[in-house]
Amino acid sequence: MKRASLKPPLIFSTFLLLAAPPARADEPPQPAPAPPAAAPPAAPVLVPPRPLAALEAAYPTEPGLTGEADVVLDVTVAADGSVKEARIVSGDAPFTDAASGAAPEWRFEPATRNGKPIPARIRVLVHFTPPAPPAEEETPPAAEEGAHPKDGTPGKKPTATPKPAGPAPIEVLALGERRAAGTSSLGRAEVRVLPGAFGDPFRAIESLPGVTPIFSGLPFFYIRGAPPGNVGYFLDNVRVPYLYHLALGPSVVNPAIVDRVDLYPGGYPAQFGRFAGGIVSGETTKPKGELHGEANIRVFDAGAMVEAPIGDRATVMAGGRFSYTAAALSLLAPDTTLNYWDYQARATFDVTPTDRLTLFAFGAHDYLGAKVDDVEQGLFDVQFHRIDLRYDKDVSSRTRLRQAVSFGYDRTAVGGQEGIFARDFLLSARSQILHRRNESMLFRAGVDANFDYYDLVVGGDEDEEAAQNQQSLLDQFFPPRQDIAVGFYADAVLDTGRGIEFTPGARVDLWGSGGVTAISADVRLAMKVPIVPRLKLVSAMGLAHQPPGFVLPIPGLSIGKLAGGLQRSVQTSTGLDVKLPFGFEATGTFFLNGFFNMADALDSVGRTVNGGGGGPGGPGGGPGGPGGPGGAPPQDDDDGSSVISDRSLGTAVGLEIYIRRKLTERLGGYISYTLSRSSRSIGFSSGPAQFDRTHVLNGAVSWEAGKGWRLGSRVVFYTGLPIAAADAAIWGKSRTDPFFRIDARIEKRWNLKKRGWVSFVIEMLNATLSTEQTGVSCGPTECEAQEIGPVTVPSIGVEGGL
Repeated sequence: MKRASLKPPLIFSTFLLLAAPPARADEPPQPAPAPPAAAPPAAPVLVPPRPLAALEAAYPTEPGLTGEADVVLDVTVAADGSVKEARIVSGDAPFTDAASGAAPEWRFEPATRNGKPIPARIRVLVHFTPPAPPAEEETPPAAEEGAHPKDGTPGKKPTATPKPAGPAPIEVLALGERRAAGTSSLGRAEVRVLPGAFGDPFRAIESLPGVTPIFSGLPFFYIRGAPPGNVGYFLDNVRVPYLYHLALGPSVVNPAIVDRVDLYPGGYPAQFGRFAGGIVSGETTKPKGELHGEANIRVFDAGAMVEAPIGDRATVMAGGRFSYTAAALSLLAPDTTLNYWDYQARATFDVTPTDRLTLFAFGAHDYLGAKVDDVEQGLFDVQFHRIDLRYDKDVSSRTRLRQAVSFGYDRTAVGGQEGIFARDFLLSARSQILHRRNESMLFRAGVDANFDYYDLVVGGDEDEEAAQNQQSLLDQFFPPRQDIAVGFYADAVLDTGRGIEFTPGARVDLWGSGGVTAISADVRLAMKVPIVPRLKLVSAMGLAHQPPGFVLPIPGLSIGKLAGGLQRSVQTSTGLDVKLPFGFEATGTFFLNGFFNMADALDSVGRTVNGGGGGPGGPGGGPGGPGGPGGAPPQDDDDGSSVISDRSLGTAVGLEIYIRRKLTERLGGYISYTLSRSSRSIGFSSGPAQFDRTHVLNGAVSWEAGKGWRLGSRVVFYTGLPIAAADAAIWGKSRTDPFFRIDARIEKRWNLKKRGWVSFVIEMLNATLSTEQTGVSCGPTECEAQEIGPVTVPSIGVEGGL
């Protein structure tokens, strides 16, 4: 491992104040008890991180700076031994800048629990000594950790002077960052080199097992049989209405601020609720105490992010992305307008070494318009904004507390040329406490509340009187509605020894909408049980509830009242996780989900039961489904509740296989395969769900060819969609044709000085220019396949960062 160089006179002493919980072997001898009937499980063995080399930082070079100084850092050491975060506990500038700036270069042997690497936090005391006089440079000081010259005598070996008592040692505790059972995580570094994902962790979700795409490249998917509208999207635990820009656009969050994305296909932690499908949760990067940023320019958009410290206690970050697709599209389709933008901003302030305030704002806008009789009509016009203010406190080395409040605004155009907009004003609050009683018990509990105000407003350019009349009609037939949901949850991560881990949890939610109330109780249980040293049994199950919703998430629009009852799902999975030679890992998971009182109401013949468009067998299906953007609002009955003529029952059963080696390795890759069947039944009719695909296969390889070159390719294959029985008899097949595509990526990277880098990237989604069948249109005697494509995204761009 490369060690930062340090000139001989720039010497400092570094002391690690580490104190792991006392091992049982160190306890005073006790009288021997009577032999127990059975030996209890061994207590987890915790080993703190250990530096792989001397922890070095240069003495600041500011003119006139003299004297010794101490800086204390709280250093979070990740499971791979790298420094994930270095928070300043005490010290003065510019020494704090020098210490925190050097910390990312430090490398450790990670902490372990029972021999398994885990993230941990330690406290580091950095002692700075000013440069020695020139005469003392004749004899370099001894390369002894913690030693520095004191007497100034040339040729004499300096001796380390013991430091007076510094900050009290802290216990090295795992920070609760272990993945929940059955969770798939994607880090930014690995996703950057995944072909077809354009460096976007959220775009890479479709490559994971259990994920079934609607159509190729369209950023909406089913997760273990649950439609996109039943999948919850979160960023830093803030609810997000949608994750992807229009058409084949990237996610609505700049990848530069995303640390990782977790996919919880089912049985997820109790803190996530109110969704009957899976959960996609993104975590932003931790604030850094140094100037850094990233930027990229591609053929369809440009984006940038920059973060800088303000003094020793604050940081500010700003980022965003803007698409100039409209200019390029005007050359091919002059009557069509397509554009999008997004933004992110964050400010943090460390009130004390254990108290942090964070203000995080982000939002996005997407627009698709077309000229009809020389008048532009908005076909798709959505936007959302979020502001999240949170307060984090380390109550002790074992306890953390978070209080947060969020404000949001969502809007979707539903009237096209008429200019009618559906809006949602959101206010939410959440509180969570995390307490580690000891190395075997981690407790989490919290409460969260959401308040939504929905309405429909006239936003066109009509005269005032006409707009008022239209608004009166809207208020009469679609009156504003207030929804509220309050949830309480708790779970515990229990390590019973020998790697056996259980996570029981529960949450209770209270619902209210338009005068109708409901209550739900969810239970969760996950476990990890080692069978042999490299083989582990992983299981998860849970019960989840959700109010009625559309098949696709639509910002600002909700089906509404609870008169028809909550949607429910039972999620179960069991699998094996095995560590293979040469850095490979493999999982095999069997899942069985049940869905009850579902509001998607999609039957086996490819039609939408609750109105609003055809299925995949005809125009208007897919993304333009029930109540979708550009269509009419949902119809109301006499009491104002949205009409859902039928609720459906459903099941999803399948097998997932995932074999992987990190894409960041010199030669890495993965194979992800899902064999599944998703069905729906309404009344006495039943059959495969509208977007059921029996086989879904993803495979990728990435190779570092040397001299900064990295080559990669991805293969995507899945079988076709079901066809209505009457059409299948004419067509001669029960499903559309399978789909196959290849993505490709070529990157040339140059490293600049210490931390800077620049890359030239050529990337292409669907390099094979494959078309995809979306259904069939049948007459009395023959059928014609409906196709889209080739849907392809070529990209040539330059990326860079520091």
